[in-house]
Amino acid sequence: MATMDVMRGPGMERLSRGAKDAANHPWAKKLGRMGYAAKGCVYAIIGVLALKLAAGEGGRATDSHGAVATVAHGPFGIALLSLLAVGLVGYVIWRFAQAFADTEDKGSDAKGLAARAMYFISGVIYGSLALFAVKTVVGASQGKGKGTQGWTATLMEQPFGRVLVVLVGLGIIGFALKQFHTAWKAKFREKLSLTGLAAAHQHRIERVCQFGIAARGVVFTVIGGFLVLAGVDANPGEAKGLGEALAVVARQPAGDVLLGVVAAGLVAYAAYLFLQARYRQL
Repeated sequence: MATMDVMRGPGMERLSRGAKDAANHPWAKKLGRMGYAAKGCVYAIIGVLALKLAAGEGGRATDSHGAVATVAHGPFGIALLSLLAVGLVGYVIWRFAQAFADTEDKGSDAKGLAARAMYFISGVIYGSLALFAVKTVVGASQGKGKGTQGWTATLMEQPFGRVLVVLVGLGIIGFALKQFHTAWKAKFREKLSLTGLAAAHQHRIERVCQFGIAARGVVFTVIGGFLVLAGVDANPGEAKGLGEALAVVARQPAGDVLLGVVAAGLVAYAAYLFLQARYRQL
């Protein structure tokens, strides 16, 4: 509700006008494309590490912070991480442009404001990741912070905390269902300008994107389900982040196969983000 109030608050119209002017600047769109590419790099690292784990080749289940740390510890780590940090900042700026400038034409009715609020929340989440990347570059990082279980414990300490945790979990499951719907209906095609590619290439690209978006939906279903369980049982330790959700998949019967499929899907989702960086209508 607080985010919705921000979207409706005093001066919103003036802020929206200024944001629209800024969002239409060529550099703003370049930052947006850099942002999609940076997010793609993060998911590619997560997916490849999970694939290596599934294949027994020394990978691991990790999250976005772990992906950033992997870049930092690799060859030319600080240089590459600096580029990644710039891209993540660009993604945050573009998310806020989507929220306040309404670059996606969502409108100002309840449904539109809810969608724009999600862009704002995404911007805040990736802002935290960008800050972590910047701190790592300058050597000021103190770890990734509380993590999912820490934030869940903090939320449970609030009035009606368990209810809030359950609602957040249900919200994440709802987001996962939306991902499945997007994949099934190929709604992402509305924003991808692929007219210059052969029909056969377009068909293959569509299938890769559908696979990637659906795989992300699977992971978020697991995350949301464990958050609901944590709220019901009043146990923050049951909450899982992205890396922990992948580890849960790996522990299931035929876990290596399941993890391999989901990990390949996350790599496909990274490819989808790279396509967004190149072909998305901004």
